[in-house]
Amino acid sequence: MAFSSLEDTQKPPSKVTAPVEIHCVKCESCGFTEECTFSYILRVRERYQGRWICGLCIEAVKDEALRSDMLISTEEALDRHIRFCDKFKALSPFDETEHPISAMGRILRRSLDSPRH
Repeated sequence: MAFSSLEDTQKPPSKVTAPVEIHCVKCESCGFTEECTFSYILRVRERYQGRWICGLCIEAVKDEALRSDMLISTEEALDRHIRFCDKFKALSPFDETEHPISAMGRILRRSLDSPRH
């Protein structure tokens, strides 16, 4: 009976990947903070003229560009969205650190809970 050596039966070494480094970044539009990889942060900043914006604001900027009556650039759509967020923060009676989506959810819940006349 033949025995194989330990070296013959071992699996090849697996590739070891370096741990992914996570960074906290604050959205320049709404102020929301996200944890992201450095490469993702760079891609977003490259797409949005060096500005970091969160995933929700990215979608809002896309929507802003689509809703416009005329063709506008991503930069113009981003500027419009930032102005909207700034107005919202200025008019909001809520805590200034609260995210606009959270505030809107609270307003909606309050309106659903209020009695109808």
